[in-house]
Amino acid sequence: MRIIAKRTLVDFWEVHATAQKPLDEWFRFVRHAEWEDSQDIKRDFASASFLANNRVVFNIGGNKFRLVTKIDYEYKIVFTRFIGTHAEYDKIDAVEI
Repeated sequence: MRIIAKRTLVDFWEVHATAQKPLDEWFRFVRHAEWEDSQDIKRDFASASFLANNRVVFNIGGNKFRLVTKIDYEYKIVFTRFIGTHAEYDKIDAVEI
């Protein structure tokens, strides 16, 4: 999968150092994934949550952080829509972001 954009993840872990390792591990894994549908994601990330508009929420770092993505299965692209703490996530509309 192609991930747009790693810079967003790097910017986040520069502020939240404890997020670096789990975000980097997520990035490295997803970069090599070949997801055809949500079942493929669920197989790899059992705790992932699926929302409308092809949004997928990943729990990062033992659920300390939330990563909201939009997946384009046809073109194999994962768009980073939001990365934040659990408290920051509670303040957004993950379907619309």
